[in-house]
Amino acid sequence: MKVSIIIPVYYNEDTLMMCYQDLKEKVLTKLESYELILVDDGSGDSSWNVMNAIAQIDENTKLLKLSRNFGSHAACLAGLSICTGDCATIKAADLQEPSELILEMLESWQRGNKVVLAVREDREEPMSQKLFANLYYWMVRKFALKTMPKSGFDCYLIDRKVVEVLKLLDESNSAITLQILWAGFQTEEIKYVRKAREVGVSRWTLAKKVKLVVDSLVSFSFIPLRFMSVVGALFSMGAAIWAIVLVICKLLGTIEVAGWTTLIVINLFSSGLIMLTLGILGEYVWRTLDASRKRPVFIVDELIDNNKV
Repeated sequence: MKVSIIIPVYYNEDTLMMCYQDLKEKVLTKLESYELILVDDGSGDSSWNVMNAIAQIDENTKLLKLSRNFGSHAACLAGLSICTGDCATIKAADLQEPSELILEMLESWQRGNKVVLAVREDREEPMSQKLFANLYYWMVRKFALKTMPKSGFDCYLIDRKVVEVLKLLDESNSAITLQILWAGFQTEEIKYVRKAREVGVSRWTLAKKVKLVVDSLVSFSFIPLRFMSVVGALFSMGAAIWAIVLVICKLLGTIEVAGWTTLIVINLFSSGLIMLTLGILGEYVWRTLDASRKRPVFIVDELIDNNKV
């Protein structure tokens, strides 16, 4: 039995070596066979040097350097594309998930579960982060995938069959966690408490969070398009009713010149709504164009495999 442990790296020079030492102490020494795959997702710090230092210490290490920052979805997919284990797990380098989770997920996998999710029971993080995360997972459950755990997940372990399915999907502007849920394999959840980040600075910016929300809803839900249809139908009905009212009022001679402010407000609101619906439609059109180009989800700049040296 061989386990592939994939660690996406993005500005993690401060925590990466500590992450490896924690893994070695609590996990790696207890595994029959493993490979450690470190993926540098375009870090601008010394993360690549730290990764090379780890590779010199551990002969079971593979290093993958992407040509630029493609995002966490691409980094995870890049690691999965070269893994050779019977199962694979994603481990964050920020020390917020306990390394022992891998052993618990491995036990669940050995019981026959092809997908094991490490679900957050609680988060030792600011309330603002909790609110955004909870809102995002509520939206995913409500409008995209009902199987999403209420408190979400980032860490998981998947069977080799699931890895092959993800490699076949090869989707850009998507979320690998949602792809795993969409695949529908037998799943089990393991609870844990997400720790507060004590070292380094999070690069999970607001812009990236908003992009994740848009990618999740557009890639896995028809709700945005249905929203456009429903709003358009409601406005058409309202316009028809209002037109009838105006005709009746005109025939009765009750229409006066007053009403300019109301007219302007309605026009502004309608124009804003039109721009909103065009923007939603544009998101789908852009993704269709992006998929038609068939550009790779990630580009490998350098690959170091100790087993092939």
